[in-house]
Amino acid sequence: MLLADIERQLVDEFPQVPSEVVDALVREEHARFTHSRVRDFVPLFVEKHTREQLRIRSN
Repeated sequence: MLLADIERQLVDEFPQVPSEVVDALVREEHARFTHSRVRDFVPLFVEKHTREQLRIRSN
């Protein structure tokens, strides 16, 4: 899954959050894994962590 796909999915899931905020959060989460040795699950972790942040912000 590409970051753009993750972003689109989360924008649809959290319409009350501006897309620019979703984009920034996705990029921040992705940056956290820049030096990870195993890259296979990075998109999954990015999606999970960004979703958690969006849930916190939307409450």
